[in-house]
Amino acid sequence: MRSSLHESLKTLRLSGLAAALDVRLIEARGNHLEHEEFLELLLADELAVRSSRLVERRVRAAMFREVKSLDEFDFSFNTSIKRKQVFDLATCKFVRDKADVLLLGPPGVGKSFLAQAIGHAAIKCGMVVLYRSIFDLARDFMNEETLGDESNKMLARYLKPDLLVIDDMGMKQLPRRSGEYLLEIIMRRHENRSTLMTSNRPLEDWAKLIGDVPSATAILDRFLQHATIVSITGKSYRLRNRSAKAEPEGRRNTAGGEGLSPPEDTEPVTALSSDGKASSVPAT
Repeated sequence: MRSSLHESLKTLRLSGLAAALDVRLIEARGNHLEHEEFLELLLADELAVRSSRLVERRVRAAMFREVKSLDEFDFSFNTSIKRKQVFDLATCKFVRDKADVLLLGPPGVGKSFLAQAIGHAAIKCGMVVLYRSIFDLARDFMNEETLGDESNKMLARYLKPDLLVIDDMGMKQLPRRSGEYLLEIIMRRHENRSTLMTSNRPLEDWAKLIGDVPSATAILDRFLQHATIVSITGKSYRLRNRSAKAEPEGRRNTAGGEGLSPPEDTEPVTALSSDGKASSVPAT
């Protein structure tokens, strides 16, 4: 490539085109490409590079705890997770419909993994995503409790994304005024933007966790109106490999008269009846 041409492409910020130009020139000569075909290939190379960089920037801006993909998730480990339902959510139709999603189940069953994987899929669909744990959310607003201009900027940060992922609801009781912050976010995003939340506690416990019964009631009233609820039961996804390694040892101990009982999930999981009422059922 001529140095003058390289400088021109650099000035125009066509780095993808510049990187592929030498290969495309060889291809054009060898295959006798028409000028239009040659130009189309170069533009496709540039667009591919820009698209990839845009995804990378949005992934960084989303602030995922970990970047996850559904291809990495072991659906065979927990049959209570409906593969088709999860992949339907990953198409992000619910985001385009401005609907919401709640992943509900005991700790360790893969809720955070799935939430981040769906968020990553949304970015690949061209959407803006923000991932925060409920504790990150509370800290963000508590740091701007002066309610001045900075607080408005913080609220705008939570209102702008096409998809807001709020993780870890129910891990422990939330700090004071957290219910107010969460309520305003849910109210302002309701039917305008999509929100995905994860929780390991039944819906009837949210008032206690938030410490504000009216706020919890209003949050659930709006959030559940257009929400898809995915109830997950079963053993810990995180400990699946440890369980497999421990199995031979457990069998040896059983043979020696010292049987080991595997841990059970005893925390209740909320299920919704056809009329939309929440009830607690034991995890299996």
